Amino acid sequence: MRWKGIPLIALFLLSVIAAGCINGSENSGLKEATLVVFHAGSLSIPFQQLEKEFSDYAEKNLGYKVTFQDEASGSVAAVRKVTDLGKKADVVGVADYTLIPQLMIPNYTDFYVIFATNEIVIAFTDKSKYADEMKAHPEKWYEILARDDVSFGFSDPNQDPCGYRSVMVMKLADYYYDKPVFETLVEKNTNIYFNGSMVVAPKDIQIKNDRVVIRPKETDLTALVESGSLDYFFIYKSVAEQHNLSYITLPNEINLKDFNKADFYGKVSIYIGSTGKVIKAKPIVYGVTVPKDAPNRELAMEFLKYLLGENGRRVFQENHQDFIWPPVAFGNVPEEIKDEVKVEG
Repeated sequence: MRWKGIPLIALFLLSVIAAGCINGSENSGLKEATLVVFHAGSLSIPFQQLEKEFSDYAEKNLGYKVTFQDEASGSVAAVRKVTDLGKKADVVGVADYTLIPQLMIPNYTDFYVIFATNEIVIAFTDKSKYADEMKAHPEKWYEILARDDVSFGFSDPNQDPCGYRSVMVMKLADYYYDKPVFETLVEKNTNIYFNGSMVVAPKDIQIKNDRVVIRPKETDLTALVESGSLDYFFIYKSVAEQHNLSYITLPNEINLKDFNKADFYGKVSIYIGSTGKVIKAKPIVYGVTVPKDAPNRELAMEFLKYLLGENGRRVFQENHQDFIWPPVAFGNVPEEIKDEVKVEG
């Protein structure tokens, strides 16, 4: 009886080996590539979803097994990885599109696309001091933040647009409320100051007490608020929504959301010590580009097409962030994405 089983076992083993060979040939038919993406911290959640979807799309339609190497940081830091540190990226996505023409064109890229918007809110949890009062009287936000037993945070203006935007929001509040909001919240707690014509964020930002917390990017503060070790922080509305945080919205005159308020926003500028550049307050607009020396430029363009098309629009809407439709491209716009964008300039 035993010898009769041998052919069956052999047949089974041969079938397993054959199946392995077939699968192996299928896998070997896929080219493998890693796309390196430097992006703003506030893009982390929508980009993770987009990248997962694109990986499936690339495997089915492009013959590529794509993995992503993401580096989330403040947008200034993301750009400077390319311009100052010589790192190579396939895609750079920033929360302030002006960083691309200001710091990357013409040496590192020759085009960019604006694709999403946002607004600054103040986020907190039920553990935050005076949370009920903040919810009931959001117009008192600057009075609540000024209290001695309240802590609040924002990201580093030298590294992150959310940081310099938060500071500009507090300066715009001076003009809107006709009260010394900036002096009370910023100058008394840090070495960031107003010099009579613009806000100055020194290269080395110092904190004068434990009431204010500053971190490299705005999403670094999320865990501190969630744990109750920080009461409030200035953050993008989309991030507050993605993390199910309570938040108050600010008047359109100061939240950097309203394109009709651009002239009012323009009353405030900030000098960024890390770059030596002056940035004028303006409505929040995100930008993306593919650097000239992108290691996988062709595949990066495919990802960009995916981001800028209906799939990107859907993913951003699912993640509570407004998408510009159609996205608008500037510069030497690559042919690969022209069908997905409106070309300007």
